[in-house]
This record gives sequence, structure tokens and C-alpha cells, in this order.
Amino acid sequence: MPTNRLAQEKSPYLLQHAHNPVDWFPWGPEAFDKAASEDKPIFLSIGYSTCHWCHVMEHESFENDAIAAILNRDFVSINVDREERPDVDRSYMTFVQATSGSGGWPMSVFLTPDRKPFFGGTYFPPDNRYGRPGFASLLAHVAEAWKADRTRIESSGSDIVEHLRQATSAAPAHATALDDKTLLDPCFYALRRSYDSTYGGFGNAPKFPRPVVLNFLFRYADMAGNDEARDMALRTLRAMADGGMHDQLGGGFHRYSVDERWFVSHFEKMLYDQAQLAISYLEAYQITREEAYASVARGILTYVLRDMTAPDGAFYSAEDADSPLPEDPSKKGEGAFYLWKWDEVDDAVRTRFGFERDGNAHNDPHGEFTGKNILYVASPRPVSPDTMASLLAVRSQRPRPYRDDKILTAWNGLMVSAFAKGAQVLDDPEYAAVAQRAADFFTSKMWNGAVLLRRYRDGEAAIPGFLDDYAFLAQALLDLYETDFDLVHLDAAIAITERMLALFEDRENGAFFSTAEGDPELLLRIKDDYDGAEPAGNSVAILNLLRLARITRRPDFTRAAERALQNLASRISSQPVGVPQLLVALMFHQAKPLQIVLVGSRDSEMLPKLREHFLPQATVLFIDSDDAREKLSAFAPEVKGMQQTGQGTSAYICHDYACDLPITDPDRLAEILN
Repeated sequence: MPTNRLAQEKSPYLLQHAHNPVDWFPWGPEAFDKAASEDKPIFLSIGYSTCHWCHVMEHESFENDAIAAILNRDFVSINVDREERPDVDRSYMTFVQATSGSGGWPMSVFLTPDRKPFFGGTYFPPDNRYGRPGFASLLAHVAEAWKADRTRIESSGSDIVEHLRQATSAAPAHATALDDKTLLDPCFYALRRSYDSTYGGFGNAPKFPRPVVLNFLFRYADMAGNDEARDMALRTLRAMADGGMHDQLGGGFHRYSVDERWFVSHFEKMLYDQAQLAISYLEAYQITREEAYASVARGILTYVLRDMTAPDGAFYSAEDADSPLPEDPSKKGEGAFYLWKWDEVDDAVRTRFGFERDGNAHNDPHGEFTGKNILYVASPRPVSPDTMASLLAVRSQRPRPYRDDKILTAWNGLMVSAFAKGAQVLDDPEYAAVAQRAADFFTSKMWNGAVLLRRYRDGEAAIPGFLDDYAFLAQALLDLYETDFDLVHLDAAIAITERMLALFEDRENGAFFSTAEGDPELLLRIKDDYDGAEPAGNSVAILNLLRLARITRRPDFTRAAERALQNLASRISSQPVGVPQLLVALMFHQAKPLQIVLVGSRDSEMLPKLREHFLPQATVLFIDSDDAREKLSAFAPEVKGMQQTGQGTSAYICHDYACDLPITDPDRLAEILN
């Protein structure tokens, strides 16, 4: 079996290609120098380990000796894990989307030796099919064009790069009034138009969970008193929880539903989905006090603890959609780990989860689900906990899906936030301990006070972090501070945010680049502002700055946030549905400061009573020691005079930094917050 340079890499995705006959290089100077010295174009392939079509293209083309021979003769081939290097991915995805009108993975791009793109696409079959050109013939065509028309290709590549640089440069700021609450309305009305009142969610199939939309709707409902916005979000969460996209046995959610009713899933599981959806269900529970939402959140957190947590406390990245077939482990199938046959369960299970004797997936173009059943809630009558545990035990004996065990700082930041929120909302100290342990891993192994690293695997921390790594980890530390009120976490959030400002802020125009300045290997320096499957780094960074400014009263944090919002105002005005998490930050900015300061003992009922309420615009401080009082009063002088009155904990509610008299009765606090 051949071995190429990727065998020396840590990325599970790159290691999947380590035995291809293709002479792969990782992204870096060795490949670039070879392309320049041999005067060859670069073939760049970008994907990730749980990507179905990446696996298909590898099997069809990169394991094909004839195609590998063409690549090795006429090209320098580079393979990139998009999850390790989102900077490379964003740059060339911008090119592919601009020139082809769409994008996706695997991404296939041809570059000049100085890394300028001149042709690109996504998946290519080995020969002509599906209306796509065959990869072998495409390689021959590109190689011939490079030899015959080199000057035109290089000129075209330079022109394309210049056009992309202009298109992705900072939009000029304009005089949008950031306190104008009507800026929020267009996003709500656009979501209302696309809302599926039958099945929940937005738009048609396929349906993706997009928690940033739910974040916006819950906060818009709270700010505007709009019950319709709240109900759209709640209905979507209920429908998703009942569907086949939700792992009814093991907890957690699959990547997306191929149909409109959340039933037939693409069965991969991503850490960032688990993190964000856990928070959505926790917030739904705060808003409604309906146990069903809390139960789904607990299921997600249980799944992550059971199957996605490393021995050192950090969290793995993903599980694949494909897994070995129980009846023939030499073959793989989509969702094989999660599917059930009629005769494997009893009548109660069949009724509850919608079994049909011949299989319940009627729309099955690839024949993946023939004779098998996807579990979804078809009947309100639950099966017993013992039966559920028994089914889970049976399933756990099947061959598991492949797990991508690399640890990414940004995604872990989201998951730390989820466990911190779980500890708050569900009053569960175990979740707080999980969040603390994971946060300690990153502040000790991935952050040295000057540089935050992005990826950890197999004992190696590597790759300088990007904006989302800094922003998501700072957010996690802020959420953890509001969970355990350990000032170490607040200090770390401040330090990481200060470094984020130094590395990524566009100090002239406002907002944040995704990458630090000065990387000569990078095609474009982009400001990512699209809140998609993950929130944009800009959205989270801005909200962090605003939250920290409320706590620390630092005007530099406020100014940086306002500059960023002003720079992105044109995006808010023109494409509000693309930036729902940015609108969450804008709502926080528009709201009058609400701060709740607790003084006294953690053992009182005051803190759990406070956390029963959905208070998205509030910051919470806790004074339970002289050290905490001294530290916090350095930020907010009024805190120095706040004292515990009586035996219990006292709560001070401060509106716009003017504080009411202390409250000592938890029920009175709840009455006021209501």
C-alpha cells in the first residue's frame, strides 16, 4: 500500500488520504516551491473527514491509479482539511462561489504556482456523469491548457484575485443609526415569509438546523413583545425533536434533514450543532418551563459526554454519516448505525417510533434504507426508560460511525458555553464541572497569553487560531464566569479579547478579519459576517465586547463594538436574514444596561430563582468574598457599597447603572423579573 506525505499529518481527514497513490502535499511551502520549480499548476482539494462526497471522490478518483498518475505527472496536489484551515477554505470557496454560482465539499480548485485560482468546482466524478465532466478528462484539459495558454491563465488568475479582493474589502461605513430598532424588523418579516407553519423550520427541503435564527427570534420576541416570533422558534424546536434528525435513543442531532419534515437525515453529527442546539433547547425551557425542552437539552449533553469527550475533558469534532453495515461490516451505509428492522423491536417501540414492516423511508433514491426504519416520534405514548436503555445497549454493540477526534478551539468554545448554560438553567453542578475542565484544557494547553492555537490532536497543539477561535473561546469563558463566578475565567475572557483586537481588528474601518495580518500564503483576508451553521466570528466578537464593556466599563471595548456594527450596517440593512446573530449583538447594544449583582452565599435560592428567567440582555455578577468585591469594584465603583442584608443573599437590580434597593426574598426577585 503506498504512503504519501499526509501520513505525517495529524488531521484525521488528511490521514484518510495518506495511502492514496496521489502524491499529496499538505498546504505549505514544500508544495508551493515544487510547483514553482517544476512550473506546474497546483490541484487543491479541500474537504473534511465526515463529508460523504469527499469519501466518494477519494474512492472514485484519488484511489484510482490512472487518475493518480495524471495528477502526479502534470500537477502538484495539495489536500486541506477545511476544519483545520478555514482561512484557506474561505479564500478559495469565495472564488468557487463567484465563478460557478455555488460551492460545497469536496472543493476542487486549480491554482497557478503562486496560488492564484483559475478554475474550480466541487465534486467531479471520475468520468462524465450526473451532468458533470469526468475528473480524468478535466485534468487532461487543464494540463493541456496550462502548457498551451500559460500567459492567459496567469493573467486571468491575477485578474480574478484582484476582483475578489475588491469584492471582499470592507464595505464603507454609512450613517445608519445603530439605536434604530426598526433595523431588526426586516429579519423577522423575512423569516416569517419563509416559515413552514406545518413542519417548522424555514424554507423548503433540505432543512438545516440554524440555531442563530432561533437565537434571534427568542430575543426579538423578548424585546418587541412578539409572541409570533417566539412561537415560530418553539414550533421548530418541537418538530426537530420529534423528527428522525434527532437521535431518539442516544441524544444529539444529525446534520440536516433531506426532507421538509425533519425525518430522513444526513446522519453525520457535528459538535457545533450539538452545542448550539443544546442552548436553544435550554432557552426554550427557560421561556416556557416545559420539561420536554429540558429533556432534549439533557439528551444532547449526555450524548456529548458519552461519545464526544476526550479523556482530558475537551470535545471531539464529529461523527460520520456512514458506518459499517451490521449485517456486512465490510460495507458502509448512510445511517447504518441508527436504523432498525421491524423484527428487532417490540410493538410498543414500533408504535412509538413509526416503524413499518418494509421500512418507513419511502423516499429513498439510493436504496440506503430498504427494509429499515428511522426512529421518529409517531405516537405520544412513550416507551419505558428500561426499554430505551435496552435499545441503546443493543445499538452500542454495532460498528460505530467513524469519529473525527481532532479538537478544535472554536467548536469547543461553543460546547463549553452549552455546558455552562446547562449548569445554569438545569441547576446541575456536573455540567459546570465539565465546562470548567474543558475550559482549563484550552487556557493551559492552547493559550500562552499571546497566541491561541486552533487544533489539538494526538498530543500536538498547532495552527495559530483564527477570529472564531478567539471569539468563541472568550464567549465560553464569559458564560463560564456567569456560571461559577470564578474571576479567573473573567480575566481570561478579557485577555483573549484584548489579543483578538490586536490581531484581527480593522482599526481603520471597523469589524474583524477572519485571519491575522501578514500571512504571505493566503489569497484573501476576509471579514466573515455570515451567520450560518456556525455564527460568524464578527457576530460573537461584537457581542463579547459589549458584554465585557457592561462588566468592565471599558470604553475601548464599546468603541470597537460600535465601529464593527457601523462597518457591518450595510449588511444588516441589505441581507438581515444572513446575519441573525449579528442582530443579537445589535439588540444587546440597543438595550439599556441591565445588571444584576448578587451579594452573599451561593447556597441560597436566589441564584436558581434568577436563572429560571430568560434575561438575554442582563449581565450577572456575584460578590461572595472580599477579593471579588475588590476586583469588581475596580470596574464598577458602585459595587463596593453593595452589602449582604440579613442572613440570605441580596440581589441588586441595576438599570443603566442605577441600582434599586436590595432584594432578599427569592420569590420577590422572581416577581420583579416577571
